[in-house]
Amino acid sequence: MDDSIEHKNIPVWAFEAIEIKKPDPMWKDKGIQEREELYNILSAFGVKQVKHIGSTAIPNLPAKPIIDLMASIQSFELINKIVENLSLYDWHYVPPELDGQLWRRFFVKVKNDKRVAHLHLMQEGEERWEKQLKFRNKLRTNAQLVEEYATIKSQLAQEFNNDREGYTEAKTEFINKVLFN
Repeated sequence: MDDSIEHKNIPVWAFEAIEIKKPDPMWKDKGIQEREELYNILSAFGVKQVKHIGSTAIPNLPAKPIIDLMASIQSFELINKIVENLSLYDWHYVPPELDGQLWRRFFVKVKNDKRVAHLHLMQEGEERWEKQLKFRNKLRTNAQLVEEYATIKSQLAQEFNNDREGYTEAKTEFINKVLFN
């Protein structure tokens, strides 16, 4: 199949190269802004909390300039209405069959064909919720871990420049080391 035809309906942002940027103090404010906006949109669907997670939530850590957020919901029963509602605010739904992560519902906020935020919508009680917070909090309090993670991320961004899944998977060993030590 002709490659141009194969990717015809796939958005540009789906194939963005991995680009690690220097830490930006504005990420914290952007995280607060996105978190508050999402809470205002999603509270009508029973979302009680939205958290800023990921590298942009950790001071002094280089990162992809994408604000990662997670929100918890009782069930995915209203996902179609949530998708419809979030689409009004530039959020694009990546269904589980494309995302490959059945434990979450994943959304990408896009501006000018670039990812600006990710939303990991999880059901209450999902074990990854606490792991995300634990990882973030450990790095927030340990400059040595931040330095080590920055080095790993930089190397992996070069190695997996056009392979987001490979990049994410390659970070797993470090993340597990932080979580379980």
